[in-house]
Amino acid sequence: MADEMPRADEVINLTPQEVDEGVRAGRILLIDVREPNEAAVESYPDAVLLPLSSFNPADIPDPQGKQVVFACRSGRRSITASVAAQDAGYPYDHHLAGGILGWKAAGLPTRT
Repeated sequence: MADEMPRADEVINLTPQEVDEGVRAGRILLIDVREPNEAAVESYPDAVLLPLSSFNPADIPDPQGKQVVFACRSGRRSITASVAAQDAGYPYDHHLAGGILGWKAAGLPTRT
């Protein structure tokens, strides 16, 4: 398939419901890799913003035992961030499938 993400098979897809439940339960550290202008319009509650344009996996806060999950607008940049983190030696192989578009389609809240 032409639009398939390279190395997407190295990243585990989580549903919006799984991520929301994990964040609320304190089991997931959500990393939003969208740009600041995107997050200023609408953002995930309780996410840490680390834009992909300047992404450095070393900047990810200590997850303190939580699972790191990447998120973006549609699920493409979050795969890229996860692969970059893995290439840097971090065990961060989960992302929010569908991004904030899927999050909102699932009826989950955003900050505006």
